[in-house]
Amino acid sequence: MKVTLIHPNLGHTEGEISSEQAMMEPLTLGVLAGLTPPEIDLAMFDDRMEQIPFDEPTDLVAINVQSFTAKRAYEIGSAYRQRGVKVILGGMHPTLLPQEAAAFADSVFIGDAESLWPSVLRDAQRGALKRIYRGVPGPPQPGAITRRDLFEGRGYLPVTLLQFGRGCHYGCTFCAVNTFFKGHHHVRDVREVVREIEAQERRLLFFVDDNLIADPEAAKRLFRALIPLRIRWVSQMTIELVRDAELMDLMVESGCLGTLIGFESLDPKNLKAVGKAANLQGFARYQPQLDVLRAYGVQIWAAFVLGFDEDTPETIDDTLAFALENRFVFAAFNLLTPYPNTSLYRRFEEEGRLLYDGRWWLHPDYKFNHAAFIPKQMSPEALTEACFNARVKFNSPGSILRRALEPSNLRSLFRVATFFSYAPLFRREIYRKQGMTLGTGS
Repeated sequence: MKVTLIHPNLGHTEGEISSEQAMMEPLTLGVLAGLTPPEIDLAMFDDRMEQIPFDEPTDLVAINVQSFTAKRAYEIGSAYRQRGVKVILGGMHPTLLPQEAAAFADSVFIGDAESLWPSVLRDAQRGALKRIYRGVPGPPQPGAITRRDLFEGRGYLPVTLLQFGRGCHYGCTFCAVNTFFKGHHHVRDVREVVREIEAQERRLLFFVDDNLIADPEAAKRLFRALIPLRIRWVSQMTIELVRDAELMDLMVESGCLGTLIGFESLDPKNLKAVGKAANLQGFARYQPQLDVLRAYGVQIWAAFVLGFDEDTPETIDDTLAFALENRFVFAAFNLLTPYPNTSLYRRFEEEGRLLYDGRWWLHPDYKFNHAAFIPKQMSPEALTEACFNARVKFNSPGSILRRALEPSNLRSLFRVATFFSYAPLFRREIYRKQGMTLGTGS
């Protein structure tokens, strides 16, 4: 049997390959490949960078679907089904909206794949694919190492993606992760993480965990095990990491260059309204926490969400000024997005504030990085423009040069080189993706 794994693009014109320059490895597909028995013929196609050979023979197509790629994923699935090929859809979006996804596939996988992926393959081999599979939550990829040979020669960024844990304990109302994992968090055996690191050659790693320190004691076990490996790594964590000196010490000693932190908002009213409790402890516009991170030499990658009910064009300008003043290595100014089945989505639906008939991810008029709801204190157009302007100004050539002089960047030639390698890529991505229409309309 032959299985084809596909990572869909946001959208592009038929016959045109994306010019994206900052593509990460599609880790989920590598994990699925690692869970697949060696006797099964396996192929992988990344819709962001290559044409999908729809007429190439295959028996089962598996597509990992996020909300922003749902429309394109459905197009791909439909094209295969028209050729008589069985299609299974999985990932965040089908888990949030299984009935919608079922209309575009022969089978839908809800939840994490580890517990039932072998069953899917056995059922497909005997022509008895079930309509719905429900994965059992648990540690990521137990006993399996990500297959990275599928990524070779494709031009991905030279950083290895891997995972230690999944999920997050916090109940942020806008977060699809909380809805997906229902507030639970699961971690891998540290020995398996070490084995996976040793099985690949790169020394620069990115732990894709939603919150690497969700279980602080487990994180400490991981950091202790990483110290002898002499690697450099980055990840995503909550701001509360600075409260644990032992955690910080081990984190830095294990090779942490920096971390992405979801500051989300500078307004405590916004943080309280959306349930971002971790950010409210000792809140003083994050200055005490930033002082600790700088003392440890940790590079700070800041993430903000713009469009909460207390936000105005002026507060967005203030957020940009805060990011510029602090010379964050990188900063994401994310437009608040009502992901399906989240608490935020349901509230906006009740209040009549959803645009594009509520299903923005499928609507032909929706464009990437545009507001999909009616904000409280400005128009959707004003919010879209304010977010775009914040990205442009933060990533201007002058800002890049000023941020390069931030002390955490100057600790080594490696950090300087990495910053100047990635900063221009992120700047180009702002313009390339802004206003992209989802899917191809085919």
